[in-house]
Amino acid sequence: MEDPHRRPENVSDETVEALGSLSKSLETTERARGHLFSFHQLTGTADLELDRAVALLRKAGHVEWAERVEREILGRNVIPGHWTFQIVEAYDRTYYQAFKDLERAAVERLAEGRDHLYEAEMKEARRTRNHPDHTARPDSPGTRTPNSPFS
Repeated sequence: MEDPHRRPENVSDETVEALGSLSKSLETTERARGHLFSFHQLTGTADLELDRAVALLRKAGHVEWAERVEREILGRNVIPGHWTFQIVEAYDRTYYQAFKDLERAAVERLAEGRDHLYEAEMKEARRTRNHPDHTARPDSPGTRTPNSPFS
């Protein structure tokens, strides 16, 4: 089987570098999307905690403040017309999916679908030959596995 991380013939250094940059940008977008999910979950958790705050305000005799929290904050849109799940959905439809599709199409067309060529070539350049923790692939002879009694 051919190495899926080996550069196909006729793929230039510039193409490998460009695809590496495109993939790095997508990876950064993946992280941004993760932060968007954090925003969604944290905002939802805060909104649910308001139920407790309202109950405690009532119990403490501050009915007017409990009602104000319920009326003005509980269930409020985070931006006009949107709860956080709608922001996540719009991001996915408008930006994220288009970016993922374009990056995949570029890798398919320009590198025969081979991912991470830039990183694979950097690994090859940086690894120490004949060192058991610097093998080229997981199935290379001499590769040590963590916690193996035979390492």
